[in-house]
Amino acid sequence: MDIAKPTVTPFYDPATSTFSYVVADPTTSAAAIIDPVLDYNPITRESGTHSARQLLDFVMLHGFKVQWILETHAHADHLSSAQWLKAQFSGQPRISISARIREVQQTFKVRWSLESSFAADGSQFDLLLGEGDRLALGSIPIEVIATPGHTSDSVTYLIGDAAFVGDTVFAPRYGTARCDFPGGDARTLFVSIQRLLSLPAQTRFYLCHDYPTQGENPQFLSDPLAQRQNIHLNNVAAAQEFAVMRDARDATLSPPRLLEPSLRANVRAGHLADPFFKAKGVTP
Repeated sequence: MDIAKPTVTPFYDPATSTFSYVVADPTTSAAAIIDPVLDYNPITRESGTHSARQLLDFVMLHGFKVQWILETHAHADHLSSAQWLKAQFSGQPRISISARIREVQQTFKVRWSLESSFAADGSQFDLLLGEGDRLALGSIPIEVIATPGHTSDSVTYLIGDAAFVGDTVFAPRYGTARCDFPGGDARTLFVSIQRLLSLPAQTRFYLCHDYPTQGENPQFLSDPLAQRQNIHLNNVAAAQEFAVMRDARDATLSPPRLLEPSLRANVRAGHLADPFFKAKGVTP
């Protein structure tokens, strides 16, 4: 049986080293947007839509019908433009994320003393997803694969032969996701990565980030065979061995530059309703 092959177009945001994707069914022109970025200045707390407009313009140019805006997890390094994009499309695509976003919301509601009216129940999103859930992108199935470890709410979207792996793995030369955020766990990440490596060899892995050195192009594409040579996985046979390496590395890492604004926005599905943003007059 042939596996469907969606068309995938990457968009790279150098300010946050993030890839966003427009994924389309060539038969029906149905489309999904994955991990869209909202531009944000942490000094002025002002937001912008330059990155999101690139996605919007591309969709409009090709006449795609956006059905889904899919988040692989609540990102800690960039704000989501899901709400702005949703408002631009007739038919209002549904913003979706793992149902375990509730755990993330509950954690950060306490950590940052979010207002008592903030509902840590996932209701800010249109659809909450779990392991094995299935959606459709036109004629192409979308399968949800739970891949926690980086965060508790991390998922991979398998759309035909294309897997959108979030922060689970990076380019083989760079390694794997950090696991020191609340809800993260290196042993769990190792198990999640093994699930991805068990996918068919021809599966296209679309990465969420890359951090190229000067003169290099950012790498957005990988596959299961290439990931077996990942610098954090090569010659690592067991979860405990991986966890020792990962925990030691995480202890040396600084917090992401946009950690607080990203999570304040992203636990709200990209709404900028938090007083943190309003303090500088940012329009939600």
